[in-house]
Amino acid sequence: MSPAPGAPVLEVAVQDVGGAVAAVRCGADRLELCSALAATGGLTPSRGLLDGVVAALATHAALDAPLGGTGRSVGVHVLVRPRPGGFVYDADEVDVQVRDVRAAVAAGAAGVVVGALDAGGAVDVGTLRRLVDAADGRDVTFHRAVDVAADPRPVLDTLRACGVVRVLTSGGAARAADGTDRLAAMVAHADRRVQVMAGGGVRPADVSALVALGVDAVHLSASRHVAADGGPGGGGGDGYTTTDPDVVAAARAALDAVTV
Repeated sequence: MSPAPGAPVLEVAVQDVGGAVAAVRCGADRLELCSALAATGGLTPSRGLLDGVVAALATHAALDAPLGGTGRSVGVHVLVRPRPGGFVYDADEVDVQVRDVRAAVAAGAAGVVVGALDAGGAVDVGTLRRLVDAADGRDVTFHRAVDVAADPRPVLDTLRACGVVRVLTSGGAARAADGTDRLAAMVAHADRRVQVMAGGGVRPADVSALVALGVDAVHLSASRHVAADGGPGGGGGDGYTTTDPDVVAAARAALDAVTV
């Protein structure tokens, strides 16, 4: 079921093909595709992963419709972030990101998720404009680099002027549920000119309070840990995370309960 016009959207961050399909089956409206989410906050996924996810979702939609499903198409928005750490990039890193944005668009991404700051902590407008241009009309989301800003409200104006559609933010807190005052201020200032998407440690129990702020979307990783010892050459026993269908379904139910 697609969200009603104006209703908040459920976005799920996924890291693998199975997780992407599971998220859509359990009610995600939009996907953010990334890699190394738990360890780094998310990095650019491989082209092979993007190809696999786009193909799997197309197959899922085609198979779902004859069985009485909606056969809906869910957009894949690709995180473009070349390394962990801060968001100030040198010329080579910017060039890589421009190439990654173009590759994502060529592979069928519905949008990209980017962010770049200058040494003073303001939006790197020159870099952002290059990334928006490379997106060739696809949706551009500015990620949680916005949470570094002392006052995000002028940042929203800059993003809109650069052609950014939405911003992902926790309201400057470790968890969006703890950043509600700043989130509310951002929603009021944006006034629908830029979409505000609440994300950062979001749990299904947080959805109702976040929607009450007037956000345009709620974003969560909905992940579970998988134990898998990689030995000394594979990161030891840290394992990895993947999408938990039960968490996605719970978030979907929580969103539907406050938007009917």
